[in-house]
Amino acid sequence: MNNWNDGYVFDIAYTYGYYPGMNPARLPLAFAFHGLQAPAVQTACELGFGQGVSTNFHAAASGTRWWGNDFNPLQAAFARELADASGSGAQMEDSTFSRFCRRDDLPDFDFIALHGVWSWVSQENRDIIFDFIDRKLKPGGVLYISYNTQPGWSAFMPLRDLMVQHTQQAGNEEQGMPTEARIDAALEFAARMFEADPVYAQANPFMRDRLKILQQQGRSYLAHEYFNRDWHAESFADMHRRLSRAGLQFACPANYADHLDMANLTPAQRQLMQGVSDPVMQQSVRDFMVNQQFRRDYWVRGGQPLDDRQRVQSLALQSIVLLAEPDKVPLTIQNVASEITLNRLIYEPILQALSDYQPHTLVDLAASLAHRNLNLSQVLDSAVMLIGTGHAAPLPPETDAAAREQAARRSEALNLHLLRKAAAAAPAEADGGVDHLCSPVTGGGVRVDRIEQLFLLARRECGDDVEAWPAHAWRHIAAQGKKLVRDGVRLEGEQENLAELATQARLFERTRLPLLRALRVA
Repeated sequence: MNNWNDGYVFDIAYTYGYYPGMNPARLPLAFAFHGLQAPAVQTACELGFGQGVSTNFHAAASGTRWWGNDFNPLQAAFARELADASGSGAQMEDSTFSRFCRRDDLPDFDFIALHGVWSWVSQENRDIIFDFIDRKLKPGGVLYISYNTQPGWSAFMPLRDLMVQHTQQAGNEEQGMPTEARIDAALEFAARMFEADPVYAQANPFMRDRLKILQQQGRSYLAHEYFNRDWHAESFADMHRRLSRAGLQFACPANYADHLDMANLTPAQRQLMQGVSDPVMQQSVRDFMVNQQFRRDYWVRGGQPLDDRQRVQSLALQSIVLLAEPDKVPLTIQNVASEITLNRLIYEPILQALSDYQPHTLVDLAASLAHRNLNLSQVLDSAVMLIGTGHAAPLPPETDAAAREQAARRSEALNLHLLRKAAAAAPAEADGGVDHLCSPVTGGGVRVDRIEQLFLLARRECGDDVEAWPAHAWRHIAAQGKKLVRDGVRLEGEQENLAELATQARLFERTRLPLLRALRVA
């Protein structure tokens, strides 16, 4: 290693994202859908946890004991702050992969997770991570790994390398130019290059649109996603060759939207895929079909197959819950190649049945909708689609009442801490803070934007008097030098902002609050 950060961006904090694929509560439905038995997850680990939001949510909202590391001390300190607030006991360590993965006091794990990290670290660190997985993942244990994938990145890789080269050219690093300024300069240079109409752009015309998208994205995201020294895209076949040496087999996608070929592949593509019998080749071909850029996968060490009866029973007894108001669930969805329209005769009755925001098993849903000529298979596919689009969530396996109440108390403590941070955020933090809260019902995160968080804090401090919420929220917004935007126009006056907050508060109280209460977020 040449320096302490080993080529990884460290002077811009990583985003505060929440990643549901790392929630072990999602394993049973995903595994059963593909004919596998999911393990019970009692111990789990995230390698390279960033700000630690996902790990802390999953530790607070369940009985699973979590460990994890991140090399950035500021990020690790934030993660420990969240762990202390919830009282989950999650062990969030400021440590390199080399030091953490070679600890001799760690337990063996039922679940190990890496989100994106594999694509952003050196070969040395990938070897350390692989050795850790090989030694520490239990028989029957699950690996969640997400990574940049060929062929979706193949055309972009030369442009990415050129922009990184620009950030590293003589004078930038030596003169102490901040990473954000170097990224801006690299993007500007790439735009000028495209104006000169290089043959590369003629051969890859969609790269112009890709560059425009990059220019619009937050610099903290770009810094970690594209501008680390080490960056690579890997084929599924290469990942299989590596992980199979540790006795792991591909279980299924962690992204639920990828379970349904009917929604992602054309009839001709599905027909071709049916003629590919080798499972590794099948996944490789599918990546070409959808021009896959980023895979999110579950791998299992010694997966236990379910027979047909066990599979149907496991699926039938799985519960799901809505994460959005039914009228906010779009029935037109953009996939990688086109728009698809969901069948209203199927989805509208299902959404109506779920509109009480209570958990429903798939078999009960099917039974209640039998008069609408819906069967269990249709309900299952619809549930998977709703989960894949982020509008529903599977519930974790049942636990005893005491464990559920412990998870509820930890989640409430963590949420209160996050609400207070939203109120006290500095101006720069207010736009990039945690936009999720923790639900003990789903065992994971639920999207709650900052204004909604301020309304929840006002409700805790002012009670159910919705007319008092706008002034309470405005004090925090104004103190941070912020103002609201309506229809793309910034509201300048205090009364305008209060009037807009009053409108939003009444809408929130009528629509979002019942959902958040049912999920035990509010």
